[in-house]
Amino acid sequence: MTECKVKLNSIADVKEFTALANSHAFDMDLVSGRYAVDAKSIMGIFSLDLTKTLSLVLHGEETECKDFLEEAEKFITH
Repeated sequence: MTECKVKLNSIADVKEFTALANSHAFDMDLVSGRYAVDAKSIMGIFSLDLTKTLSLVLHGEETECKDFLEEAEKFITH
């Protein structure tokens, strides 16, 4: 399991992020406070407060997660 922080600033960002998430086979969740949704669900993401930074939890092998994180670099906050 790998965890990082992400920020989705616009509808276009959410669309791009979910397309990227759906291109990978492992499960991933976005967490905001006590709410967790499937990171591959565009409707689930829109149910979160996108004004805040979200926690992304990846449930995959380390090499799979590393590949995804490289592709999703523009959404990751440090």
